[in-house]
Amino acid sequence: MTSQKIKDIASEEDLEFSYELKIPKERVAVLIGKKGETKKKIEETAKVKLKIDSGEGDVIITGKDSIGLYSAREIVHAVARGFNPEIALQLLKQDYMMETIDLRDYAPTKNAMMRLKGRVIGMEGKSRRVIEELTETHISVYGKTISIIGEITLVGVAKNAVEKLLEGGMHAGVFRELEKKRRDMKLRKIEQSFDITDE
Repeated sequence: MTSQKIKDIASEEDLEFSYELKIPKERVAVLIGKKGETKKKIEETAKVKLKIDSGEGDVIITGKDSIGLYSAREIVHAVARGFNPEIALQLLKQDYMMETIDLRDYAPTKNAMMRLKGRVIGMEGKSRRVIEELTETHISVYGKTISIIGEITLVGVAKNAVEKLLEGGMHAGVFRELEKKRRDMKLRKIEQSFDITDE
């Protein structure tokens, strides 16, 4: 190998990428964690460095691994959207994602937004809990957004249910549809497992 090629490979390895994000100031302490534990955990698991400006809510993520960098950005974004760090760290898993719905697309006023948030959360959090359990996802209602974390296919199912509630759908009907989808998905998994064993 020529010295030029070796130099090129070395310079590629030294490349550092970065993302800059702004998070709500009240979420900064959650992102840092007790004695900096959450920040450290994100840095270690995603192989990145986090620089957090507590006063402004600015976060700079730097690293050499583009996948780790992207995962760290998604985790920081999830914490900013109201998730606790343990749930946010699930985004490191393969086939996991976060989907965010902007309530401003459904509500013209602050009062209308509050009403819609109430529909999704339900009495004592029941509505949100039912969707979470039936889709095996986590839902955060925070600020002007509703965010969902889980396996890619299940996030799509949960998002569809949340959107139907935001559009005025009846809770009972939305839950029935979710139960049917859950049964169908379980049935498909069983059928797939039989297909594998038959081969």
